[in-house]
Amino acid sequence: MSDEAVCRAGPSLALIKYWGKSVKGDNLPATPSLAVTLGGVYTETRASVVAGMPPLVAGQDSMRVDGAAQDPARYSFFFDTLRHTLGITARFRAASTNTFPTSAGLASSSSGFAALTGACARAAGCEPSSADLSAIARAGSASAARSVFGGFVLLPAGARRARQICGPEHWPDLRIVVAVTHRAPKPVPSRRAMEETRASSPYYFSWIKESAELLPEALRALETRDLELLGETARRSYSLMHGAILGAQPPLLYWLPATVAVIHACAAMRAAGVGAWETIDAGPQVKILCLEKDVEAIVGRVGSLGSGIQTLLCRPGPGLQYGPEYP
Repeated sequence: MSDEAVCRAGPSLALIKYWGKSVKGDNLPATPSLAVTLGGVYTETRASVVAGMPPLVAGQDSMRVDGAAQDPARYSFFFDTLRHTLGITARFRAASTNTFPTSAGLASSSSGFAALTGACARAAGCEPSSADLSAIARAGSASAARSVFGGFVLLPAGARRARQICGPEHWPDLRIVVAVTHRAPKPVPSRRAMEETRASSPYYFSWIKESAELLPEALRALETRDLELLGETARRSYSLMHGAILGAQPPLLYWLPATVAVIHACAAMRAAGVGAWETIDAGPQVKILCLEKDVEAIVGRVGSLGSGIQTLLCRPGPGLQYGPEYP
């Protein structure tokens, strides 16, 4: 009989963006990233140790996401890193489901690999530290290193693991309104787009430099709970990132008309005294930083734009949680 475990993780929303891998390899980030783990949406992963099979038969690991079988090559480095770090030889069968659109620019790889890490480690009977879980998750997706932790999390450039800066209770009235402008998977996965940006964009190395320079301002804003400073810094970060992506050959534009409409709506709301500070990852979705008092106004304004935009309401959330009964 196979040992089994269930784990949930929230997606990691980068405020200072991660975009680009170190030339040193091993899925190390080229830029520092500061993020908030989202509560209110999550990935849930159920993993089991495969019983009755030779432990090191190639291809024995299997993974499904929202019912669809995944390419084993995408997960092989992750599973090999997991086994090496935990000192085990087990093979795994796992399945994940998301409560939000998958591969659509909502950081599903961050929550997906973090939840997979927690579920596999628990199924194998291991109790690694959060730091080791973070390092394992990073092998699947660098941003997943952050999703292991709750609250506000830093992944330094070149780091093998993330660390929590402060818990979700640090900023209890912070909210994130997610404007879902398109639910389908994005046309170019982030991993491929990062490589194309690094290889061909004349703005890539300026992006690396300026990203590092934004981090101290964001940390200061987080420490003092200064939403305007954090919002402006986050806006600068996503603008620089997408500028570098647009400079790649061929150019890549993830935004849709509805994306641009939400950006303009946020600018109009700020001009009217509503604190709405947008940020955008590699995809068409817009995440709006705000305080609880402004949620109703922001949701109403975004809803009035039409175009089938849906909103999800999130807040700073927890790190890994284990089921089947959750805290």
